[in-house]
Amino acid sequence: MIQSETLELLEWPRLCQHLSTFAATKLGAIVARNLPIPENQAESEQLLAQTKEVYELESRLHPGLSFEGIQDIGDSLERAALQGTLSGEELLAIATTLAGTRNLRRVINNQENVPVLSDLVSQLRTYPELEQEIHRCIDERGQVTDRASQKMGEIRVELRRIRSQITQKLQNIIQVKSGAIQEQLITQRGDRYVIPVKAPQKDAIPGIVHDTSTSGATLYIEPNSIVPMGNQLRQVVRKEQTEAEAIRRQLTEQVTAVTPDLERLLAIVTTLDLAVAKSRYSLWIGANPPRFVNRAENEIITLRNLRHPLLVWQQQHEQGNPVVPVDLFINPQIRVVTITGPNTGGKTVTLKTLGLAAVMAKVGLFIPARIPVEMPWFSQVLADIGDEQSLQQSLSTFSGHIRRISRILEALENEESGGRGAGPAPNNQEEQEEEIKLPIPSPQSPVPSPQSLVLLDEVGAGTDPAEGSALAIALLKYLANHAQLTMASTHFGELKALKYEDSRFENASVEFDETTLSPTYRLLWGIPGRSNALSIALRLGLKPEVVAEAKTQVGEATDEVNQVIAGLEAQRRNQETKAAEAQNLLHQAERLYKEVSDKAAALEAREKHLRVSQEIAVQQAITQAKGEIAQVIRRLQKGTPNAQDAQQATTNLNKIAQKYEPAPPPKPKPGFMPKVGDRVRIPKLGQTAEVLTIPDTDGDFTVRFGIMKMTLQLQDIESLDGQKPETIVKPKPAPAVVTLPPAPAIRTSKNTVDLRGKRVADAEYILDKAISEAAGPLWIIHGHGTGKLKQGVHAFLHQHPRVTHYEPAEQADGGSGVTIAHI
Repeated sequence: MIQSETLELLEWPRLCQHLSTFAATKLGAIVARNLPIPENQAESEQLLAQTKEVYELESRLHPGLSFEGIQDIGDSLERAALQGTLSGEELLAIATTLAGTRNLRRVINNQENVPVLSDLVSQLRTYPELEQEIHRCIDERGQVTDRASQKMGEIRVELRRIRSQITQKLQNIIQVKSGAIQEQLITQRGDRYVIPVKAPQKDAIPGIVHDTSTSGATLYIEPNSIVPMGNQLRQVVRKEQTEAEAIRRQLTEQVTAVTPDLERLLAIVTTLDLAVAKSRYSLWIGANPPRFVNRAENEIITLRNLRHPLLVWQQQHEQGNPVVPVDLFINPQIRVVTITGPNTGGKTVTLKTLGLAAVMAKVGLFIPARIPVEMPWFSQVLADIGDEQSLQQSLSTFSGHIRRISRILEALENEESGGRGAGPAPNNQEEQEEEIKLPIPSPQSPVPSPQSLVLLDEVGAGTDPAEGSALAIALLKYLANHAQLTMASTHFGELKALKYEDSRFENASVEFDETTLSPTYRLLWGIPGRSNALSIALRLGLKPEVVAEAKTQVGEATDEVNQVIAGLEAQRRNQETKAAEAQNLLHQAERLYKEVSDKAAALEAREKHLRVSQEIAVQQAITQAKGEIAQVIRRLQKGTPNAQDAQQATTNLNKIAQKYEPAPPPKPKPGFMPKVGDRVRIPKLGQTAEVLTIPDTDGDFTVRFGIMKMTLQLQDIESLDGQKPETIVKPKPAPAVVTLPPAPAIRTSKNTVDLRGKRVADAEYILDKAISEAAGPLWIIHGHGTGKLKQGVHAFLHQHPRVTHYEPAEQADGGSGVTIAHI
């Protein structure tokens, strides 16, 4: 089949081998190595939904889904269905698989927003009664237990009694005949108990010789006195084996009765394991989920920074070179993309990367590209990549390519007629190259909604350039009508012109750095590749006159075309540089805007928090004052109040008022203010003077002593009786009120309510009582669980009139499992 051949060319088995290393079960690894390809888009979307849900679920769980205890019981179920009796180890494997599957289902059922996985595990039947019965009858070593049946218990007691008698008898013989004993121990040969006896003294202990040592110096003898007991032991052991066989037979029959359900269980567990493996592999290669687009609805194929998954594996797992990504943006009207450029530039890798991405999306794997990842669902991925030259089949390079392309066209024809692919490749060794014919119908043949992806490497190569170019053009025109998308690499310059003849064609090229004489592996869109052979040859040391002669043979027209292409490439690089600079500026602006927004939000939140804290502090003070006043009133109400009680109550109320009312500002002490004609003392000069003017707003005034006048400050004088003058206070603008945050609330046992394990109705009653008694923040512990209790608590707090707001606690106080209600 050409599709199977394509998977080999794309190295799909190697990717499946990498995927299998992420499987948790043996059966999951086997299926991953032979991953089936879905035949319809609905099945692919179902697989993608499973991978997405596992990916999101494992991001919330640590260390992720566990498949502990689950084993491959398929062979055991098959043998049970064929009336075979299962061994103890096989029965134990079935029991542990049932337990592991039940734990897996419990974990998934406890998660939210996983409808696909929940629906999958809802079909599981884990038969806990069968598991318990197996554990009752089979121990951890796979042996039948004494409690498996009454008869087995009696047989085991008899076995222990006989073994004890044999051991005791042998111990007595060893003590009595110690001189004939080689070593004082009791051992077994087969199922018979023996003791090591020195060969020369074998007659001292008559019995049956079961074995000898390598040197012949020791004989292992079963004394005649214990032979009857040994025979009896053998009979009882046979009974034990018969009973154990019967017990395992009964358990096997119970397994056979539910074999269809167990096979279904194994299939579901394997499906889950594959989804987990796909999720972990996708995470490891840095992949993102794809979305299938419909090109008939003008949706664009968008694969930004697409990387080859095998190269990513090589880089991360084998310390390979960094992977250079490619960008694929293909408009809906484009049916054929021709990639040109020098050898080793990355054309073939681009084809393989797109092919692998298409198959990965079909099987439910994420694609190693940046979001958004958008591409069509391709019914077939068909490729002709590499050289199919075969001496055994008398095939040249050209013949091998034509054979493979013929099978591709047959597969397309079968798809149109309702088939599922081409038949097997012809394998007639007598066929020669000249007998090969390429079935190319008319390019104008109408094809309704083609769904295939075709990848052609070096299309038309391996034969005369003129004929190969003509054949490539005809083939690509045919594929434009019969495939949803074709991507072909070529060195033929004639194929570059197809874009300007048919709007369904597009050009792309791989970039080449002439300075370093090495490819950059970047894919350039809209620009055809140019020949770099002559310039590379000149830089590598070929004689200039040879290169010059070659240029004359090529012609001026080709040289001009190459110059135009070079100019377009230079313009493109310039635009990309400017676009990158603009993108950096945009990122800087966005970062600065985010920083400013975060600071503003933090300031606003702090202001709000301080305001709320002040309100809470005031309410607490009022509540406490009211409580103390109420205590005074209650004391007055006890008995018959008299004048003394009333006086005491008044005194207490005054104390409370003094305690909670803000203290009045201190009264300023009366100071001295000089007036005109007053006599004042100047301490610095030791003189008295007469005041001529009153102080101005700056405190300056004029005095006279003797015949001299002097301007002084108020702080330079005092009254004759030693009083200091008043300080003139200038009118100042009211200072900004700076509010300090109150002391943070402290969580105690009194302001903490634990609602874990309560029903919502019971929790509301407890919560209402706690809120009515609370005088500050209230810590409410509800846990995580299914989230129902948390939702009920939040709904109750939202409608309660005493609750101003609520918020989740700090991580140290329980995080989202604890809610703080502000009363």
